[in-house]
Amino acid sequence: MIKAGLFGVGLDTYWAQFDGLLDNLKKYQGQIKAQIEEFGVEVIDGGMVDNPVKAREAADLFRTSDIEVLFLYVSTYALSSTILPVVQKAKVPVIILNLQPVAALDYESFNNLKDRGKMTGVWLEHCQACSVPEFASVLNRAGIGYEIVTGYLQQAEVWTEIESWLEAARVAAAMRTNRMGILGHYYGGMLDVYTDVTKQAAVFGTHFEILEMCELKKYRDEVSEQEVTSKIEEFYTTFDVVAECESFEIDRAARTSIALDKLVKSRNLGSMAYYYEGESGNDYENIVTSVIAGNTLLTGRNIPVAGECEVKNAQAMKIIAEFGVGGSFSEFYLMDFTDNVVMLGHDGPAHFAIAEGRVKLVPLPIYHGKPGKGLSIQMTVRHGAVTLLSVVEGKDEVFLLVAEGESVDGPVLEIGNTNSRYRFSLGAKNFMDEWSKQGPAHHCAIGVGHIASKIEKLGKLLGIKVVRVC
Repeated sequence: MIKAGLFGVGLDTYWAQFDGLLDNLKKYQGQIKAQIEEFGVEVIDGGMVDNPVKAREAADLFRTSDIEVLFLYVSTYALSSTILPVVQKAKVPVIILNLQPVAALDYESFNNLKDRGKMTGVWLEHCQACSVPEFASVLNRAGIGYEIVTGYLQQAEVWTEIESWLEAARVAAAMRTNRMGILGHYYGGMLDVYTDVTKQAAVFGTHFEILEMCELKKYRDEVSEQEVTSKIEEFYTTFDVVAECESFEIDRAARTSIALDKLVKSRNLGSMAYYYEGESGNDYENIVTSVIAGNTLLTGRNIPVAGECEVKNAQAMKIIAEFGVGGSFSEFYLMDFTDNVVMLGHDGPAHFAIAEGRVKLVPLPIYHGKPGKGLSIQMTVRHGAVTLLSVVEGKDEVFLLVAEGESVDGPVLEIGNTNSRYRFSLGAKNFMDEWSKQGPAHHCAIGVGHIASKIEKLGKLLGIKVVRVC
């Protein structure tokens, strides 16, 4: 559970002037706190900050509470000198909540109060917007980033947006605490796939574990027959194991899957990138040609595994997984100009939880471009809304590339790979051009649903650029 800071701001001069104003503002702040907690977040409440002394106290509280994001509730007009010390010291992303108690005042009832003092108190209860330009001016000049959520307390869109910020904060925290394993080496010659893991660690906070094939072999050598039986049962429960799969290949894949599980548990991994070739006939080649089923099981449990040692794509898959919408390993397969769709898929592990129907476990007589043969996954991503994500290492920066589209029905290539048909608002041609011009690697991660706006929020929290193609 992540922690979020919350504090309200006001002006202490008002409290003695307008009876009941402070109590009403605290009530609204309490409603905000309760709703944020409903989203599964621990709220660190800084209370009502209405003078510089309380500002310093709140700053100390947030600084020592390990919060991921800070919500600044503008309860009424407040001096910018009250908020600056808090956000300066907290050093976390700031979301300004410009939330009125109601959508609009009942002007007739308000004007019938006849008492200008009471009327001013009621107005101050609803004048959240008054301070927002002032706060923005000061934060801009201080070089402190922020976002604004504007609306009223009972507005559904407001809470959807706040929940999205919290989801993004949760994903940012998950990426920062993630441990990614790197097993083997890059596919030779794929220059786009090569990455700077120092940059990846700096941007996302990810820890990278460099793994050895001999460790995986050790776990595989120790596998018991009872474990193999249980793993094969898992295969048949999770996959549609086609009749052509030889028992020898199923046994081989099961032993490797068990070893992968043990490797992940031993190293406490949350994701992995892998590739290996090895000399023909050796133990390591035997292992690497039997990993697809096991890596698919891991990916479906939101421990994404990317082939061809595509670290950047394992990062993208992890982001999609942490948003709870899948994250399947894909690359561009071909274009259908007649139906105006782009086909994407891959010959490695997939996210079986986002499949359209049952996932097939099938034999492949040859792994194209790779050594050996073995079992593979054949599936199509669930029809409906999808989001594509790539973590891009550009010339000077790491950034996120995102697009929303639809997985659509139609013929696919039944070649023992994952592949699906995708339609984009730009059209197939323009999408292909605009996506490619951003310079991603040829892989991407695919999740179900449209979550580009959440990814844009994640980029804001991480302080990196997000390019949205459609």
